[in-house]
Amino acid sequence: MHMVHSGILRAFGADLRRFLGAALGNRFSAFATGMVVTALLQSSTATGLLVTSFTAGGMLALVPALAVMLGANVGTTLVVQVLSFDISAAAPLLLVVGVIAFRRGARTRTRDLGRVAIGLGLMLLALHILLGSLAPAENAPAVRTLLQAATTQPLLNLAIGALLAWAAHSSVAVVVMVMSLAYSNFLTPVAVLALVLGANLGSAINPVLEGGSGANPATRRLPLGNLCIRLFGCLVALPFLAKIAGLLQMLEPNPARQAADFHSLFNLALAASFIVPLAPIARLLERLLPERRETADLGQPLHLDPAALGTPSVALTCAAREVLHLGDTVEAMLRQTMTALIADDRKLVDEIERMDNAVDKLDEAVKLYVTEITRNSLAEQDAHRAMEIISFSINLEHIGDIIDKNLMELAAKKIKRRLKFSSEGEAELRAFHQRVLDNLKLALGVFMSGDVTIARQLVREKVPVREAERAAAENHLARLREGRPESIETSSLHLDVLRDLKRIHSHICSAAYPVLEAAGELQPSRLKERRVRKLPVAPTGGEAPPQQG
Repeated sequence: MHMVHSGILRAFGADLRRFLGAALGNRFSAFATGMVVTALLQSSTATGLLVTSFTAGGMLALVPALAVMLGANVGTTLVVQVLSFDISAAAPLLLVVGVIAFRRGARTRTRDLGRVAIGLGLMLLALHILLGSLAPAENAPAVRTLLQAATTQPLLNLAIGALLAWAAHSSVAVVVMVMSLAYSNFLTPVAVLALVLGANLGSAINPVLEGGSGANPATRRLPLGNLCIRLFGCLVALPFLAKIAGLLQMLEPNPARQAADFHSLFNLALAASFIVPLAPIARLLERLLPERRETADLGQPLHLDPAALGTPSVALTCAAREVLHLGDTVEAMLRQTMTALIADDRKLVDEIERMDNAVDKLDEAVKLYVTEITRNSLAEQDAHRAMEIISFSINLEHIGDIIDKNLMELAAKKIKRRLKFSSEGEAELRAFHQRVLDNLKLALGVFMSGDVTIARQLVREKVPVREAERAAAENHLARLREGRPESIETSSLHLDVLRDLKRIHSHICSAAYPVLEAAGELQPSRLKERRVRKLPVAPTGGEAPPQQG
């Protein structure tokens, strides 16, 4: 199952994420989307991680997110339905095709799909071996006595099923095991249904526990809502298991098929019961788990979820969100830089230094997190995104260093010497600073959206900024020639501020290059081709060329 899940994610992870993001307009389309994506991934946990990243980032409301999880719970039942039929003859074919594709595939996606085929083949083979191994033990008295004693209490069976699913991180694996036990008549029909209920409950526990006590409580709204819905369904169904088992026996004599059908019907019933009243449930969860806003430690990462490292596309989304958090800090530093320079605010200079230390910590955390992601083989698109994230994070960290080590040093020097810019010089610096700040916001938009048009707009800003810097420097030199006292005193300071802001702008524009390169819209070089004069070639026979007079 892990091979199927990881193979699908590596082959189609980025595409699934885009599909998931585009199809969440309302709760019904969100339900269908969750069902389709989870049927492919065979992991409602992976779908939950994807949706949680959207919800925590404010890109998706809690109501459609809960609808996705209802669909995800139904999606996990589809593979159980397939495995409930005797299709073990397909196992050798899947294994052979999978091995050939994995070992001989020329493209990364072909190898990933080979991994999926191997995983499916191993699942079918394991189920076939399990059924064959259990058959001789069916008549063993000790085994029957033990199982009868353990399966007389439905509540105990539910707890056992939940514990097994929690340990296996998969409801499908536990339900398939219960199907094999039911087929071999090891379990009573009521015990089978109770274990299936427990498997559904147990698979919803892990996402809640993995949220961590120190994380933002708002990020646990979705997994907790999913767990509460499943727990409610288990408590309602538990008293009626005997009647449900009787009805299923009349409709389907095969015990394995009974388990698979109950698994599907239970999740469909939950979806039908809760798809309409999701709004009040979401409001209750928002009251119970309010958004926590902590600003004490700016260098503490907010979005680098260790639980997402096994899902590269989700982990890259977490890393990108953390880089945006880093970018917000750098933007705040840059915005306050001019205030510190003009208003001679010593406290603000110290605050910007503290913010730069936080930027350094966040940059280091992002690089280590992305390095962990790249330890596994990635699809080409994911590998390209990983390099984009690291590159932009490094450029933002360099901007923070220029602000702290250069501009704030200039501000401290200005405060110490009690210098003052001329009114014209101050206006020019403010205008130039505002232009650089606006382009930083543009760069954050390019990084987030990957929009080629915005990237081209950002690169086109390089020429106007260069001309504005030159014009400001020339205006300053003109004031020097006029003998303006303020300009004479702050000459070096004024030109250094312009230079550092221009350096910052160069790092800002770097965000556009990966996007333009991927779109094939970058030239190899800005240099013009030089025409090389060809010397006359000596004729054959060793004679020198005729001299030009």
